[in-house]
Amino acid sequence: MFQTNKPNPSLLRGMTQSRLGRRDALRLGGLSAMGAFLAACGVEGKGKPQASIAPDAVAKFWGGKTQNGKLNFANWPLYMDPKQPELKKFTAKTGIQVTYDEVIQEMGPWFAKVQPQLSAGQSIGYDLMVITNSVQFGQFRDAGFLAPLDHAKLPNYAANAAKSYSTSAYDPGNVFSIPYASGITGIAYDPDKIKRPITKLADLWDPAFKGKVGMFKDLQELGNFGLLAAGLKPGDSDETAWKTAAAKLKEQKDAGIVRNYYDQGYVDALGKGEVWITQAWSGDIFQKNVSDGTNYKFVIPEEGGTIWTDNMTIPVTAQNPVDAIMMMDFLYDLENSTTLAEYINYVCPVPAAQTQMKKHAAAASGEDKETLLAVADSPLVFPGESEYKRLHYYVDFNTAEEKQDFERVFQPIVLG
Repeated sequence: MFQTNKPNPSLLRGMTQSRLGRRDALRLGGLSAMGAFLAACGVEGKGKPQASIAPDAVAKFWGGKTQNGKLNFANWPLYMDPKQPELKKFTAKTGIQVTYDEVIQEMGPWFAKVQPQLSAGQSIGYDLMVITNSVQFGQFRDAGFLAPLDHAKLPNYAANAAKSYSTSAYDPGNVFSIPYASGITGIAYDPDKIKRPITKLADLWDPAFKGKVGMFKDLQELGNFGLLAAGLKPGDSDETAWKTAAAKLKEQKDAGIVRNYYDQGYVDALGKGEVWITQAWSGDIFQKNVSDGTNYKFVIPEEGGTIWTDNMTIPVTAQNPVDAIMMMDFLYDLENSTTLAEYINYVCPVPAAQTQMKKHAAAASGEDKETLLAVADSPLVFPGESEYKRLHYYVDFNTAEEKQDFERVFQPIVLG
């Protein structure tokens, strides 16, 4: 069970707004994110094989390339402090001028937008882009649209990233990507309404909470929990398993247990008492507790929760790839990863940032100190090994047709 402290919302520096906006973007993208970690942390799933690259691909791509003094960075909306302190520090240190654009709203449309230029070997106007583990990540990777990374240029990443990132299923060995941030899907509940601890997915099917349960409208999120509740592993599932999970979810619906299938509105529904227990995203619940002084509990169920990850990548046609990879490594400097996590409040890929954040808190005072401690002490930002062991990949689609088949199975649950 996770809890947070309750510092003054005036000191949140816009964090609540930023994270709600980011999660909305993920939901609207209809993502099938596969997660950041694999068996090294106990996360279940199979993942897709990485695109094969020639042994000399890294040397060929990076040979003769030099720093140009400029960088065009494409990211999601509200995914960095508007004052951009990390980018300003980067420019001060390197002299590289950064143009930062919040132009990625959904993964499908983003891939469709840049695919023609990449196929033609043309620049997309950006040297660094943050893309989510999804069908589109596989399309970028397998089409040869992502530059292979030169890890000799990533010493901060090697020194500071959680080691499990090097064995991620979607990009083993970080051939094409390194993480920007991650998030967890689990259960949130109001302890003022529910007096016993919530520990299992089965609690979402409990008739005691009839009409007070919230489930996600997002089919990947809903389907994943249906699979886990049915005792099935999402990463290894097929259409037969999906139908079993859909039947499990239909039982819940037909019994009148579900109040509604929500998008971002589940947070308000929980606040109004319309639901007492609900599927939830980790960052939302953390920020709700911090900003509004609520005491909602967030749980990774015994049967498992899910994890998604956003990743920094370099388009193969980038005009300033050296400048881009310098930025990637710069954000893995301990101080920079710490300040970024203080704003983002989703899972930080640098474990040592937790200790660094506590040092920042020790040097602060009053409510600002409380705010920093709330972030540093939250397992929603710095999960431990026990949390990771209960996290799973999302359902893995090898083709767009498989994704459509999945949606066809689960769509009737949220309709009608």
